[in-house]
Amino acid sequence: MFWTKVILLSIIGAAIGWLTNVFAIKLIFRPLNPIKIPLVNISIQGLIPKRKSELARSIGQTVETELVSIEEIMDKIIEEENKNQMIQEIKQKVKEIAEQKIPSLIPATIRNMIIGYIDEIIENEGENALNELSEKLIHKATSEVKISKIIEDKVNKFDLYKLEEIILNIAEKELKHIELLGGFIGFIIGFIQGVIILQF
Repeated sequence: MFWTKVILLSIIGAAIGWLTNVFAIKLIFRPLNPIKIPLVNISIQGLIPKRKSELARSIGQTVETELVSIEEIMDKIIEEENKNQMIQEIKQKVKEIAEQKIPSLIPATIRNMIIGYIDEIIENEGENALNELSEKLIHKATSEVKISKIIEDKVNKFDLYKLEEIILNIAEKELKHIELLGGFIGFIIGFIQGVIILQF
């Protein structure tokens, strides 16, 4: 009889612990819109919906300062191998244009000499020109493009149901573990309480 009561109190404790954590997790997201409680003049709202703008700002700043910056993106785009490829593409394009624009009256030898000279100029000066241009692009991008602002705006535009779904999908296993941990801790507390109470 004694142990039956202890086990019963343990099960009740486990249920309370589990339900408490389930409700606590739900309250992170719900209610999505503020609900006013009459008489006490208090409104309740889920943590994430209430602080969505702060969360969006924080995510944007973290991504920009800790994960990736616009300078890194631009550097990746304008890598050394990309520069070489760009120079070759420029040479090819200029060659095509030159062949079209140089009058057909000019002898082939002179035409080839002109195109060869253009190739040589691009080969010798192309990298410096691209470096100068890339520096200007990076400077312009860093002053005008803010990754943190882009991410903040995107998160702020997220539908709250969609945001909840994304977070739950990412942290589904961890949240289940928190619920089960609440049940386990509740069971232990219920067991200890049962033993203490029923002995006196």
